[in-house]
Amino acid sequence: MSLTCQVQVIISNISQAKAETVKKALEPDNVNFPKGLSLYVENIDSKLVFNFESKENMKHLVGTVDEVLEHIQVALKVIE
Repeated sequence: MSLTCQVQVIISNISQAKAETVKKALEPDNVNFPKGLSLYVENIDSKLVFNFESKENMKHLVGTVDEVLEHIQVALKVIE
C-alpha cells in the first residue's frame, strides 16, 4: 500500500509584489527535493499558496514544510 500526503500552506492578504518576491527568494531551494516529494507554489488573488506532496517519506515532508516556512518568514522580514 502506498501513502500520499498533501499539505497546503496559504499566506493570505499578501500583495502581488511581496508574493513574487517570496516566490523568487524560495526558487533556489526548490531543487533537488528528495525522491517522492514535491512543492508547487502559486499566486491566487491576494494569497500565496504552497502545495506540498509526499509519496514516500513523511519525515522528509515535515522537515521540508518546516524549512520552507522558516525561509518564508525570513523573506517576509527582509522585505518589510
